[in-house]
Amino acid sequence: MMSKPQTISAHATGTQTLLRGLAVLELVAEGVADVKTIAARLGTARSTTHRLLGSLVQQGYLHHTPYRGYLLGPKLMLLGSRAQDQRPLVTLARPHLETLAQQTGDTVHLGVIDGEQVLYLDKVSGLKGLEMRSRVGQHMPLASTGVGKALMLSMDETRWELLYLGAAQLRVGRSDKPPMRPWDDYLAEMRAYRTQGAVLDLEENELGIRCVGVPVRDISGEVVAAISVASAVPYMSEDRMHRIVPVVRRHAQALSQALGWRDEPGSTLAPATP
Repeated sequence: MMSKPQTISAHATGTQTLLRGLAVLELVAEGVADVKTIAARLGTARSTTHRLLGSLVQQGYLHHTPYRGYLLGPKLMLLGSRAQDQRPLVTLARPHLETLAQQTGDTVHLGVIDGEQVLYLDKVSGLKGLEMRSRVGQHMPLASTGVGKALMLSMDETRWELLYLGAAQLRVGRSDKPPMRPWDDYLAEMRAYRTQGAVLDLEENELGIRCVGVPVRDISGEVVAAISVASAVPYMSEDRMHRIVPVVRRHAQALSQALGWRDEPGSTLAPATP
């Protein structure tokens, strides 16, 4: 009669160890590198944490460097590369992102919807030596980013407002983010963007950074991703942003066609107004 409780206990212990291991990987990915801080964040004894870290290093998931601490290991780099390869969207989009970055000299992003946020799937840096805060795997609010607003173009206006309010709430008390513009102005802009099938980000997400975003559709006609071209204000006047729109739209349209979207005569990547 004792075997069943022991099996359940072993299963629970194994699951707890697995979850702790995954939590360690996330902490190291955030830049937490020392045993003391990792143990404190996990709520585990330093000896237990040290054994867990040692196992992850042994298996190649972490790398330990004296005086610097723990870093993500080569196995995670391999798994990350394979994860990208297994996502057809990223594979199909990459040539377009690289060409866009070469043509414009600016940083190019690919993003998808993840709840109320945009998830950055890929990023190609530009030729101007500028480094954006964005990174692959990062989440940002849909309503305040160029990629995010492009993803919103197929949504109804009721959801626009909910996403707008959510993004505005995240900025309360933050001096590093510009305030959201009044809702009526935001709504009017989004309606205009939906008509032209492209959006502008005028330093709404990051001070000093502007971008142009265009949605990407698949065979069903639904918006499944968005592409944006971003640069610093000195390189991205509003006049240049409008001139870049057709360039970004061509690549978004080509990627959409690769995903099965049909370019019917007179159609655009922007949906009809609900």
